[in-house]
Amino acid sequence: MLTNRSKVVVKKEMNFWERMYLPAILGGVMITIKHLFRKSATVRYPEKVREISDIWRGQHVLKRDEKGAERCTACGLCAVACPAEAITMVAAERNKGEENLYREEKYASTYEINMLRCIFCGLCEEACPKEAIFLTNRIVETDYGRKPFIFGKDKLVEPVDARIDVTIRQTPQVLEFKQHKQFSHNK
Repeated sequence: MLTNRSKVVVKKEMNFWERMYLPAILGGVMITIKHLFRKSATVRYPEKVREISDIWRGQHVLKRDEKGAERCTACGLCAVACPAEAITMVAAERNKGEENLYREEKYASTYEINMLRCIFCGLCEEACPKEAIFLTNRIVETDYGRKPFIFGKDKLVEPVDARIDVTIRQTPQVLEFKQHKQFSHNK
């Protein structure tokens, strides 16, 4: 023994009601009945839509510039910044005649995000120097298989005729910085 202290253990005999476990069973039933009459915390989606924050991080979107060209230049900074390693891309050279499709000479021929691996941290949008990727307030659709959760450019690039507003995701400091045209990426 390390110390001279000793602890006396008393074995208390259980009475008849304790041996029947009736008080414990009735206590459990009472708790269950109390919970039956409480307001449920579950939201019945899609009938009811839960109110979410303005800066909530949802489904990704690859943005286009004012002329409709893709902003992504396949630099790979978003993939490097992603802690879950959910982003993969393949870079390609722009061909003649594709100047209106892509902003720079290099573009992402394939861009995929594995939504099952993504932790929606927002580091990809912070790392992007061209402001090409943003997390929107859209909810990622559910499915039973794994394959539909690998989002390619077909699901990620915003349509030309239906732009997605992401100004709510930008702080006032960022919006003020964008007004300065002397910085190269604001042109």
